[in-house]
This record gives sequence, C-alpha cells and structure tokens, in this order.
Amino acid sequence: MLNYKLAIFDWDGTLVDSIKLIVNSIHLTAEDLGLPLLADQTVKNIIGLKLDQAIMQLYPYITEKQLTIFLKKYAEIFITLEKTTPKLYPNVLETLILLKQKGYLLAIATGKSRKGLDRILQALKLSHFFDASRCSDETTGKPDPTMLRELLSQFKLTSQQAIMVGDASFDLQMARNATIEAIAVSYGAQDTKTLQSYHPKAVISDFAELTYYLIS
Repeated sequence: MLNYKLAIFDWDGTLVDSIKLIVNSIHLTAEDLGLPLLADQTVKNIIGLKLDQAIMQLYPYITEKQLTIFLKKYAEIFITLEKTTPKLYPNVLETLILLKQKGYLLAIATGKSRKGLDRILQALKLSHFFDASRCSDETTGKPDPTMLRELLSQFKLTSQQAIMVGDASFDLQMARNATIEAIAVSYGAQDTKTLQSYHPKAVISDFAELTYYLIS
C-alpha cells in the first residue's frame, strides 16, 4: 500500500520543456560577454543549480564583477526569449490533475528564482495549482536537502510520505540527502545512465508513467 501524500517536482526539464531556452540563454549571454561557448550538454549538466552556482561551475575563472554582469544579462535575455512561453511536457497536466483527484499534495522545488517561477506559473495559469513551492533564492539550493525538509515541515509529513520527481542528478541527490524516494524523468537535461547512477525508484520516459508508481 502506497503511503505517499506529497509529490514534489522539479520545474525546468521535468514539468516544463524549457531546457533549450536555458541553454540558448547561457550561450547568448556568454557570447555577449566574450566568454567561450560551451557544448550544449555541458550547459545542460548544470541546469537545476542556483544560477550563480551554475555559472561559476561553467566558468570557474569568472570574476565576481563578471558574474554580476552575467546574471543581469542572462535575466534580460531569458525574459526576452521566454515571451514564447515554454509548454508543459506531454501528459503533465493530465497526470497532475489525476494526482490531485487522488488526494496528493503537489509542490515544486526548483533552482529558479521566486520571480521567475511566479512569472511562468502565471503565464501557464497554474499559480494556484500547487500547494507549495521552494525556489533557490529563498532557501538553500540543490542538492542541499533544505528545500525538501522545509516542504515536509510545512505539511507535517515524514520523509517516507513524500516523493521527489526530477530530471537531474541534483534533484536525485537532494532527495537522497533528505531520505526521500525519487523518480527520474529521462526526457530532460541529463541522460538515463547518469540518472540511474543515483538509484532512483524508477526512470520514466513519459510523465504519465508516474501513475504506475504513485497511484495504488
């Protein structure tokens, strides 16, 4: 008998098809600042981290001044490109609705800023759909487990009553650090082999497959 009560989701690459948007924004910002362009997969591998940590990982030699300029320019480029609003992945909305009908609490744990998450939730008309969310600029970023522990505390649940769903190693490591089970999606930022190395409960290729693991 399943005892999950709370399903926690990463945002970019898990619920929303925004990986290309993020990669292109990083590339355009780097080009604008005269920094070397990196391979797409190199950039994908940092998606999920807090943005300043991600940029420092991509460009470890960047100065504090350059980082400040990069973050500002990235935000401008990202918002411009985001005007063509990213779409939910196939079967996401239908599956989330079904989970709510089955009594699940739904939450988001993301490397996005609060401003960025609220903007896209409003654009997709999902602002009131989730019961809670945590963003990297209001708590400790992934893979630190603080986001998940705060959500558990908010709903007065144990780690065994929640599950994390994400597309990146940071999501899976965060869940492990919080002793929460995790399910990985293979259509996001990182490949199946990388995801499997973190020993999630499952790696799924279609969001609808979640019902097999979450609905008894």
